[in-house]
Amino acid sequence: MEIREPIAVYGRKKLTIEEYLDWEKVSPEKHEYYQGEVFAMGGHGELLAMSGAGNRHNKIFSNVFGGLFPQLKGTACQPYGSDMRIHIPENSLFTYPDLSIVCGDVLLAEVDEDSIIQPTVIFEILSPSTKNYDRGEKFRLYRDIPSLKEYILIDPLSIKIEAFRLNDTGFWELEEFKSMDGIFKLESVGAVLPVAEIYEGMHL
Repeated sequence: MEIREPIAVYGRKKLTIEEYLDWEKVSPEKHEYYQGEVFAMGGHGELLAMSGAGNRHNKIFSNVFGGLFPQLKGTACQPYGSDMRIHIPENSLFTYPDLSIVCGDVLLAEVDEDSIIQPTVIFEILSPSTKNYDRGEKFRLYRDIPSLKEYILIDPLSIKIEAFRLNDTGFWELEEFKSMDGIFKLESVGAVLPVAEIYEGMHL
C-alpha cells in the first residue's frame, strides 16, 4: 500500500501557496502542493537498477510527445512536458503531469504566472510508487478541472493504456488498450496514436 507523507519545508509541514511557490523556485526537485502540504514528486528512479524503468518512462514520453506534436501543430491545441506546472484553483493542487495538452488560450494561474490552468488532456506514465495515487486520489483531484476531457495512464512495464474520457452526460468512461495492434485516439483533440508507436523501441 502506498503512503504519501508530506515533507517538512522551512521546518514545518504547512505552507501558504506563496511560500510553496517561492520555495519551489529554488528547489532542485519538483514537489506537489495540496492544501498547505508539500509532497515530493514520486518517480521511477527506484526501478532504474531493476528494469531500466527510467529509460522506459523517458522513451514513452518521447514517443507520445513526438507523435502528438506534428498532429497538433497549427491547431488550437499544444502539448507540454513535465516541466509545465498545472494549478487547480478548485482544490489548491499544484503538480507536474508527465504530459498535458492545452487547447485555446493558455490561461495562467492568478497566483502564479509560471503555472497554467484548464488543460484539456493529461497523461501520466505510471511507476510502482505512483500508480495507486495516479489512478485514485490524483484522478479525483484532476476531475475538478472544468476543461479536462481525457485522462490517460500509460504503463511502461507492460502494454497497458487506460484512457478515461468524459462523456456527454458528465460521466467518466474507461477504454483500455492491451495490444500492440490497438489504435489509441485522443477524441478531444483529434489525434491518433497507434499503441505500437507509443511503445516503439521497448522490449516488453
